[in-house]
Amino acid sequence: MNRQRAEEIAQSANMKNVTYNGKQVYIQYVSDQNETARVFALDDTENEFDAQLAQLNEKSGG
Repeated sequence: MNRQRAEEIAQSANMKNVTYNGKQVYIQYVSDQNETARVFALDDTENEFDAQLAQLNEKSGG
């Protein structure tokens, strides 16, 4: 996923279907220092982590 799209999703009020390693995640914010985003899995909201933007995928139609 490119940085601009990740930032758009993070700022969107609507939930997007974004996955990381096959798990649906929520993007909290995109890092200014590197190509990562702070995310958490929807089935494990307490476990935040940094994910490489290149590893995030948006599924259309959702």
